[in-house]
Amino acid sequence: MKRTIPDLFEESQKKFHDNILIWEKREKEYEGITYHEIHKRVYQFAIGLMDLGIKKGDRVALLAEGRSEWLISELACLYLGIIDVPLSVKLNEPEELKFRINHSGCCWIITSERQKSKIREIKADLKDIKGIIIIGSNDKLSEPELSYENIINNGAELYNQKLDEFNTIWQSLSNDDIANISYTSGTTADPKGIMLSHRNYTSNVEQANTLIEVPEWYSSLLILPWDHSFAHTVGLYTLIQNGASMSVVELGKTLMETLKNIPKNIKETKPTFLLSVPALAKNFRKNIEKGIAEKGPTVEKLFNRALKTAYKYNGVGWDKGKGSRALLKPLLWLYDKILFSKIREGFGGRLEFFIGGGALLDIDLQKFFYAIGMPMYQGYGLSEAAPIISTNAPLRHKMGSSGFLAKNLELKICDTDGNELNQGQKGEIVVKGENIMLGYWKNEKATKEALKEGWLYTGDMGYMDEDGFLYVLGRFKSLLIGNDGEKFSPEGIEEALVEQSPFFEQCMLYNNQNPYTVGLIVPDRSYIKKWAKENIVNLENKEGQIKLLEKIQSEINEYQKGGKYESMFPHRWLPVAVGILDEPFSEENRLMNSTMKMVRNKVVEFHQLRLDALHKPEGKIIANTLNLNSISKLS
Repeated sequence: MKRTIPDLFEESQKKFHDNILIWEKREKEYEGITYHEIHKRVYQFAIGLMDLGIKKGDRVALLAEGRSEWLISELACLYLGIIDVPLSVKLNEPEELKFRINHSGCCWIITSERQKSKIREIKADLKDIKGIIIIGSNDKLSEPELSYENIINNGAELYNQKLDEFNTIWQSLSNDDIANISYTSGTTADPKGIMLSHRNYTSNVEQANTLIEVPEWYSSLLILPWDHSFAHTVGLYTLIQNGASMSVVELGKTLMETLKNIPKNIKETKPTFLLSVPALAKNFRKNIEKGIAEKGPTVEKLFNRALKTAYKYNGVGWDKGKGSRALLKPLLWLYDKILFSKIREGFGGRLEFFIGGGALLDIDLQKFFYAIGMPMYQGYGLSEAAPIISTNAPLRHKMGSSGFLAKNLELKICDTDGNELNQGQKGEIVVKGENIMLGYWKNEKATKEALKEGWLYTGDMGYMDEDGFLYVLGRFKSLLIGNDGEKFSPEGIEEALVEQSPFFEQCMLYNNQNPYTVGLIVPDRSYIKKWAKENIVNLENKEGQIKLLEKIQSEINEYQKGGKYESMFPHRWLPVAVGILDEPFSEENRLMNSTMKMVRNKVVEFHQLRLDALHKPEGKIIANTLNLNSISKLS
């Protein structure tokens, strides 16, 4: 059956003609734009692009913040059979943008007013670019820049003249035509251009609908960048398929100002669900706990008691309230009425759940949001799968897992030789379905490594439990490898160290066939200052610095024999030596990608000398010269 993205949108706009598709802030209030109005603008902009000579198969880069013009631009391209190359607004390095635009062979760029300077800076090095279309420009444009408004207006004028030709183009598209070249964020290597077809997307939307029901009255504030594969499929096309609506985050004058608008916009738009990633989840929790602490010790104690009760009652989700725990229901109802419901009001009062993606969300965070009545259901996917593979959902969930498998998708767990393993055994997650990418753009070698007989080898390690829930354990390529060849995934240990100790902000473990594991730790600067003040420790002298380092060592020792968490992980994979860093992993230093995942190979490369030093005798002493130097900079 023919099922392209234009087919999907045509069907929805007929069925949900007068529903609001996009809520956007105009002046001081949110105003809605209907499916019909967006449909009309897509036609006008597409005809305007036709008049510029852009044709099927051409590549057009899209670099803009989430807004109605973003969706209109992409849909207009897809109606014409143009391959859209969505780019993250978080890409700030000129070389990163240049690589993607040149590698994909883009001939045009659609960008926003605030992103245009990035394009102007590299324009001379963009070999195939014929023109740049700027959304919302107030400045004078220079050759070869054109105004988005002028193009859409020109399309409106040519509408009747070009409509038949336009209809012929989109109606002749096939399922296998490429819709996007979506670049990976490069957590393990240089970015690869993932070729996703129209059918990859429409089939994944159908699969999403087998996991979670989305009624047409649902609405979400899209707080993730729209080029993000998770936001792209779930936030845009799954909502469109179901006649639901999306709201746009109000743009501030700076990125930080835009981020600060999110809590306010959540209250204003009253979303029914939100898409999240671990970095956002942690920030939401931090703000909730800060608000509780500000109400004084009595409220804080009550809140912690309420959480403890909820944790016990909820279990891991699907065993919620079973057995003797049912007796806790009246008490939990009271806590919800006087505490948890007030927190939910800060999220608009209608929020039913979050869907978490982008990276593994630790079980402690899942239990926290579940307790306060806004469950954060962990899902799993990757851009090569368009991206949804599995998720927890309101009717079926188990905290700690990545949920149950979407329908019309096959999954197997394989060993390093590609042999299928039995249920419960750990190995590489391998999937097959209509949502699986066509391959990597201009990269046959990587395509052959990832795709074998229609199966996508994800590079992620996991297993299926006896109840049909998928557990994702981390990247194969991030495995710790001992000098005896034994392997272990470090993510669980790293997350535990950060979540269970307030001293740690970030952590990366490393073992590449070495006698023992080492770690790089970024301390939480604000917390260590608070600790130093409370314990009368002067971090400006060596004695105080040694005391802090010994405290950090004691936090790590909690996972060793005799410690509070001694049975949590195999001891051989715990760090024997740690390096304290005075600069966090960030997007700015390119040690984290745009989805806030650590780029391990770049961390290793950047800190190679420090890692080498940790394998020398002095490195095992926590109060070594390098660590003392880092602590002095943090104080």
